[in-house]
Amino acid sequence: MSPTHKPVRHDACEAREILNRVGDKWSIYTIAMLRDGPQRFSQLKRAIAGISQRMLTLTLRSLERDGLVTRTVHPTVPPSVEYALTALGRTLLEPVMALVAWADRNQRRIRQARERFDRR
Repeated sequence: MSPTHKPVRHDACEAREILNRVGDKWSIYTIAMLRDGPQRFSQLKRAIAGISQRMLTLTLRSLERDGLVTRTVHPTVPPSVEYALTALGRTLLEPVMALVAWADRNQRRIRQARERFDRR
């Protein structure tokens, strides 16, 4: 093993798993959409362009399992369900929103780079 490569630690694998969860595009969008407070499923579905109902359900379930989102069922007819960031989930807002802002600022440059690459 070279001196620059360290053996993979168990906790590094766990960190990678967490990064895979919070770094996927639907989780990032969902966290960003919940930044202003609780939202109903239908509000999130409308706000996150391109997400299917099934993918939103899976994303919310995974974020809830990881302790980043809470699901609250209100006893109405039919039941109303709201999703909100937990205290832990709110700690992700700064890095997630920084990533969203970076993507907004650089989308034109990335599109141009892709076009140059594709012309080769």
